[in-house]
Amino acid sequence: MVKGYWVSVYPAISDPERLTDYNELAGLAVRVGGGRVLSNFGRVVAHEAGITERVVLIEFDGFEQAVAAYESEAYQKALVALPDGFERDFRIVEGID
Repeated sequence: MVKGYWVSVYPAISDPERLTDYNELAGLAVRVGGGRVLSNFGRVVAHEAGITERVVLIEFDGFEQAVAAYESEAYQKALVALPDGFERDFRIVEGID
């Protein structure tokens, strides 16, 4: 089965403490959905048009599982808790076999 990944980049975070509620709800939704956090708050070296702000990488056993976890009721509740003014680039990508 081809794995699925959530890749999320936050171009700028001015007040990380405002993400507390989202982080708690999203973490629970990811675990319930079968995801594993591979990178979060780690060091980043950016090249070309890259940015050095927070990058989150979450692995799922399958692409469909990653999509289902995003669409789950639990994660949709987390999205509601994402504060206004936070910009992020969020993608669900399919791995290679």
